[in-house]
Amino acid sequence: MSIFVDETTPIVLQGATGSEGSFWAKHMIELGSNVVSAVTPGKEGQELHGVPVYHSVRRAQAAREAEAAMLFVPPRFARDAVFEALDAGIRRVVTIADGIPLQDQVQIRAAARAAGAQVVGGNTSGVISPGKSMLGMFPYWIERVYRPGTVGIMTRSGSLTNEVTAWVVAAGFGVSTLVGVGGDLVPGSRFAEFLPAYETDDETEAVVIVGELGGSMEEEVAELVARGEFTKPVVAFLGGRTAPSGTRMGHAGAIATGSSGTVAAKVAALEKAGALVADRPRRVGELLRSVAA
Repeated sequence: MSIFVDETTPIVLQGATGSEGSFWAKHMIELGSNVVSAVTPGKEGQELHGVPVYHSVRRAQAAREAEAAMLFVPPRFARDAVFEALDAGIRRVVTIADGIPLQDQVQIRAAARAAGAQVVGGNTSGVISPGKSMLGMFPYWIERVYRPGTVGIMTRSGSLTNEVTAWVVAAGFGVSTLVGVGGDLVPGSRFAEFLPAYETDDETEAVVIVGELGGSMEEEVAELVARGEFTKPVVAFLGGRTAPSGTRMGHAGAIATGSSGTVAAKVAALEKAGALVADRPRRVGELLRSVAA
């Protein structure tokens, strides 16, 4: 099974009638995502790639209930769009916006946790279970890199994810569910919060983490592994090994101060817990083969 969405999960799109949203909505539908409705205020009665458009998520839900929401809205509207989805009863939300204000990020995460929901993003490519469903913006050559399989992937990076996944596939594996938690300082969901679902998923045999400097998400994974709360093999690659302390590197969340959040500290925690850490992307596939043998 998939840990977030599969081909049966009904999806509502918010803000997908613009050129960018329409482009990726079409791609999602072509890949098999079960898109049942779209929402753009003032455009009810129109269609988007054969999908009916409504004024609001509540009106869309009244017509045909969705279980997941994909948000193609600008950063300044992301918080309200997430709140609208949560208020309509949706408990799986992906927002791709890059540059959501920090205060809004904090409020989004708090609202999601209070509702018992999972919000993925912002600043993410999204979520994909190859051959089943996609919520997000993965490239059109996706079929060459993202193939169905038994490796779960969690990532903070977009470009590194494509490279690491390519090496996973080159080593003879495929992907069960990939979750891009995003590179922001306060993501809607964190790595460790997805591990219980991967643990119980009978189609996931190992998990790959694509991390980077900054924050503590990788150490949180190490803690769960060390306590025996996640028992499947974990392989990780972490970017930012040579980054200077105190300097933000690309992502808002990629900043290390002193020894806090450094790649060295993360590697040490993961290895101490029993995870395998690759020193370069191509080694991820090799390490997977070693634990699958």
